[in-house]
Amino acid sequence: MLERILRLSFPMLALIVGAALTFPIWTDGTVAAVRATPSPQVQAPPLFAVQCAGCHGEEGLGTAKGPALAMNQRVAEQSPDQLTAYLQRGNVAAGMPSFADLSVSDRAVLVRYLLRLNVDTITKPAPIAPTTPITWGAPQPGDWRTYNGSDSGNRYSPLEQITTANVATLKLKWVFPIQYFGLETTPLAADGVLYVTAPNQVIAIDAQTGGQLWQYSRPPSAGMVGDARLGTNRGVALLRDKIYFVTDNAHLLALDRASGKLFWEMQMAPDTTGQHFGGTIAPLIVHDTVVAGVAGADHGIRGFVAAFAVETGAVVWRTWTVPRRGEPGSETWQGTEPVTGGGSTWLTGSYDAASDTLYWATGNPWPDSNDVDRPGDNLYTNCVLALNARTGELKWHYQFTPHDLNDRDATEPNVLVDTVYQGKPSALLLHADRNGFFYVLDRTNGKVLLAKPFLRRVDWASRIGLDGRPVVKDPRGCPSDAANWSSTAYSPQTRLYYFLALEECVGNKPGGYPDQTGQRFLRAVNIETGDIAWEVPQPGAARAKTWSGVLATAGGLIFYGQPNGGFAAVDQGNGKALWHFPTNVRMKASPMTFAVAGKQYVAVAAGPNILCFGL
Repeated sequence: MLERILRLSFPMLALIVGAALTFPIWTDGTVAAVRATPSPQVQAPPLFAVQCAGCHGEEGLGTAKGPALAMNQRVAEQSPDQLTAYLQRGNVAAGMPSFADLSVSDRAVLVRYLLRLNVDTITKPAPIAPTTPITWGAPQPGDWRTYNGSDSGNRYSPLEQITTANVATLKLKWVFPIQYFGLETTPLAADGVLYVTAPNQVIAIDAQTGGQLWQYSRPPSAGMVGDARLGTNRGVALLRDKIYFVTDNAHLLALDRASGKLFWEMQMAPDTTGQHFGGTIAPLIVHDTVVAGVAGADHGIRGFVAAFAVETGAVVWRTWTVPRRGEPGSETWQGTEPVTGGGSTWLTGSYDAASDTLYWATGNPWPDSNDVDRPGDNLYTNCVLALNARTGELKWHYQFTPHDLNDRDATEPNVLVDTVYQGKPSALLLHADRNGFFYVLDRTNGKVLLAKPFLRRVDWASRIGLDGRPVVKDPRGCPSDAANWSSTAYSPQTRLYYFLALEECVGNKPGGYPDQTGQRFLRAVNIETGDIAWEVPQPGAARAKTWSGVLATAGGLIFYGQPNGGFAAVDQGNGKALWHFPTNVRMKASPMTFAVAGKQYVAVAAGPNILCFGL
């Protein structure tokens, strides 16, 4: 079997391996020799047969119910204490129960057996010593130095080496496998290094070869809920000699950019008993502060966005998204004081240097579908907040869905564009919301300049009124999930706005609407009119749980991930398909592009792999 695998081309081998046991892949394309089964001398203890074999097989080789535990690199890399903690904690979201009811001695028996199953497992190659030390200098045109590539939040790159004329020759250059299947990270690129994240991990990668330079990691935190418990993380921020990273339990870390060594750590949230703060965000650097938000609104928190000093982690300012009694906006919560009213802030914001304004998205109120104790609009949930970047003071807000009942959080990108609009130079904010409307706002004051449905069926509201408020017909009406957090892009070449849309209505109330197919579309919207200029129906199963973002480039291209695991490029002007690569895994991340040594590359996280493409 191994001999047959080794005959496969390197790109296909890398994807097969990355999606399965993740055998070590060296950057020259060779693969370490491994054994496909554990040593025959390893005898399973009766306790394993009773507690584990039903899901993982009698010899730990895996079944349809659970993955292999034998020859499993992720297991092999854990210490006995880490494995013991995992058995005690479990991972209910992934189908792994807690074994806290077992005795300490029984858990020790299982841990010893897991280690014996993996005694011959080859783990990831050790970090390579950089041929030259990691250094840093002034930003270069080919860098990708922040989550969205620029402070505007618009994933439009001026790089133009890869074009509509040559993209068909784009090839996979390297693959970096990571032991986590649902990567949502966007790599940062600067000075020939990519910085990527996985659950409580930051990894520095040589941008040209895909070789690991350093890795920082820590075990999962106990007591996490939601995406934080799954290990979701979307990336890092960088400034001078430091990398900034948010852990699953909402701690902000500063790491040495050259080595990954921890400089300092700061708990982002104040001590609040009973609130489940999580961290999934890629922070944003503004001035000499690190700006970041928190997750957890689906389980009850009081959301906030905060700025921290880059050298010490000290709090510079904090803006809460749910007001306390007597504060502005509290009159929109007419029930009990919303101490845990929601309003997560886990999507990286946008920044306008000209006005020194941050634009930050907020999530749904809590409880999200039960409004018995929260009559009113429930500010400042489901909003975009315009904040003074130095003080956090609120300049203005706009609420896309007042009094949300359907988890229509507004944590979709807020893209800042300076252009001539409706005949005059304008500072705009573009936003395709989960409620099914595409918005153009005047970002100086929050006035709605355009609001138009981008779906074929939007019936929760008939329109957005002249005052900016939706004219609600049925608050539980369609759509279900029109757009999401994944990246969007605006191209000054075409004056079109690009994003992935989902035509879906699954019946949000008893006896409600009939199901739709769950068809996804890559859509290009004219920002002057809100009309759909072109669209590309997406392959894949109905309601596929994938939200890969889009990337626009000066080469006239749109790169994006498809629901069926394809990574594709189309012409910005008309949506014509130009290139496709089958990753064959779920894609939940947004692509980016960078240049090093005079060559342009495109990178994206797909399943458990970082893929890098070049001409």
